Amino acid sequence: MKTIIVTGASSGIGRAVAERFLEEGWQVGLLARRKDALTEVAQGRDNAHVIPCDVTDPDAVEAAFQMFVTATGRLDCLFNNAGIFTPAAPIDEIPVEDWLQASAVNLTGMFLCARAAFGLMRRQDPQGGRIINNGSVSAHTPREGAATYTTTKHGVTGLTKNLALDGRPFDIAAGQIDIGNAETELLQWLVDQAVQKGEVPPPTMEVSHVADAVWHMANLPLHANTLFQTIMATKMPYVGRG
Repeated sequence: MKTIIVTGASSGIGRAVAERFLEEGWQVGLLARRKDALTEVAQGRDNAHVIPCDVTDPDAVEAAFQMFVTATGRLDCLFNNAGIFTPAAPIDEIPVEDWLQASAVNLTGMFLCARAAFGLMRRQDPQGGRIINNGSVSAHTPREGAATYTTTKHGVTGLTKNLALDGRPFDIAAGQIDIGNAETELLQWLVDQAVQKGEVPPPTMEVSHVADAVWHMANLPLHANTLFQTIMATKMPYVGRG
């Protein structure tokens, strides 16, 4: 039976992906800070492993990954998903605290979870596994007023490339999914902002399509890899928006 850890599994994209893999029978490690929300996702299923964890805490991350592997025997895949979006503003109006928080979750958290997964995959028998990082269309093309999010997501792209390179000798495949305007809590601020201004809300897509895309990436054989995939609402202003 295959195994996957999903970070940020308590809501949004992480929850949708976790639920898809649970339905497909995988052993799923549900990582997020809120135990009650993770328990709701698990719904008492035997293949759901509720593991509360702050991805910015190195010791907590190591303990969480070890706990999952102790229960399941190995780690086949990591969906490295946990992330936050701080309020939009010109850079001189962005509180330094927002920058530090976004960097801690979107970059340090991604690094720590990738590091833990890589170490397990490198040393398990049979060797290997897959790491899928959640980037964003902002990893390539920014939104106005989103310097913190844009910068951290560009960093995720660099992490993905290095993981893909460093993982080759160990049969560790690394890729990135760049998601645009999926219907989640993270996007709700854009919808609310548009409504307040009397504007038409941005085009969106159902989050289930993202879960389908991650499912496809995770099920490739390790000698094949989706290095980068962009999935987005068709009519959103992405190409040429920067």
